[in-house]
Amino acid sequence: MTPKAVSHVHTGSYSESALIEATTALREQMGTNASLGFFFATREWAENLEDSLELIRLHGHVSQLIGCSGSGVLGRRIELEQAGFSLLLLSLPAGSFETFAITEDDLDAVDDASFWHRFTGISPDKAHAWVVVTNPAFDGLEGWLATWNQAYPGTPTVGGIAGAPDNEYFLVKDGDVVDAVLVAVGFTAGVTVESLVSQGCRPIGEPLPITKAEDNLILEIGNIPAYQALENAFLSIPALERTSVRNNLFLGLAVSEYIDEFKLGDFLIRNILGADPQLGALAVGAFPRVGQTVQFQLRDMRSAHSDLVEAGRRARQRCRAPLAILLFSCVGRGRNLFGVLNHDPSVIAETIGDLPLAGFFCNGEIGPVGSQTFLHGYTASAAILNAE
Repeated sequence: MTPKAVSHVHTGSYSESALIEATTALREQMGTNASLGFFFATREWAENLEDSLELIRLHGHVSQLIGCSGSGVLGRRIELEQAGFSLLLLSLPAGSFETFAITEDDLDAVDDASFWHRFTGISPDKAHAWVVVTNPAFDGLEGWLATWNQAYPGTPTVGGIAGAPDNEYFLVKDGDVVDAVLVAVGFTAGVTVESLVSQGCRPIGEPLPITKAEDNLILEIGNIPAYQALENAFLSIPALERTSVRNNLFLGLAVSEYIDEFKLGDFLIRNILGADPQLGALAVGAFPRVGQTVQFQLRDMRSAHSDLVEAGRRARQRCRAPLAILLFSCVGRGRNLFGVLNHDPSVIAETIGDLPLAGFFCNGEIGPVGSQTFLHGYTASAAILNAE
C-alpha cells in the first residue's frame, strides 16, 4: 500500500463537535483508516483529554494514537501560542512501526544497552528512526539518551519534552493517558525518516582545539586562556552588533574531528555558564575533552532564521518522497525569538514542502547531531517521514 498522511490544527478550548468534525474530515480526506496518529494539545484540553482521545480514535478510525501536552501547538504553516490541538494521521503498511511507553521501573531494569533490543523487540539493523515525547519531570533524559545511542548507533531519534505550565502535562500512548517517563514510536518499515536539527546559531571566531580542561571547565583553547579566546571571538563581531549579542554567546563542540572544514550542523551547542577573567576559565554546560575542537556561536533572530533555512534545504536534498513532518520547537522560539508567529512551520514548508505537519512547543528538544542524539535548547527538531 501507498502511505498517506493528513493533518489539522484547531484553535480554541475543548469542543466535542469541532473534534468530531476535524477527525471525520481527515479520515475522509485520507480515504482510509489511520494506522497511527500524533495528537498534541495545550493544557486547556487536559480536563477533557480522555473524551478527546476516544473521539479521535472513534471518528478518525485511528489504531494507535501517540501524543502529549505542549505549551503551544504547531501545524501546517501555523503556530498556536494559545489553546488548541494539532493532529497528524498516517496510513502506513502493516508492520511499519511499534509503540512503547517506558517507565521508571523499566529504567531500573537496564543492565546494558542490549536491554533496549529485548525491550522493544527491534534490533539496530531494523530500526529506521525513533520519535519520542518525554515527561518534563524525568531528570534522567540525558543518561537515557547515552544508553539509547549505544543501543541504536546512528539511528536518528527525534522528539521533545512535553510542555505545559504548572505541571499540567500528559503523555499519550495507544489512545490512553499513561504514567511514563517517555513514549516512543519506532519506525521499522514502510517509511524512512530524515531528521532536521536547527540549533539557531552561527559561528564566530575560528574553530580551535581545547588544550586544557577539567570537568566542565575549559581552561585553555588553542594554547591561550579560554576567556581570552572568547574575548577574541567577541571582538570579531562588528562593533555595532556587540551590545545586542553579549548575552547570546554559546559554545559549539565538534561532534567529529574527521572533518576538513567545519560548517553549520557540525557542532553541538551548549551554554556558557560562567567566566572567570582572572583564571581565564569558562564553565560550560558539557564535559568537553582536551583535543576537542570548539567554536564560539552567536544566537539571534537572524542566525536562527538562516540556520533553519539551511537545515531545511539540506534535509530536503536527502528526502526521496516526503510524506509528513513532526516538528518539535522550543518554547523560546516562536514570537519570543522571531517577533512573529508561524516562523518555524512556514520555513519548513518553504524549504521541504507544504506537507501535513503536527508538533508542539517543547521544554527541550531531542535530535541528532552527527551520529548521536542529544537534548537541546532553543532548537527546532523535525522528523520528516518519507514513503519507502
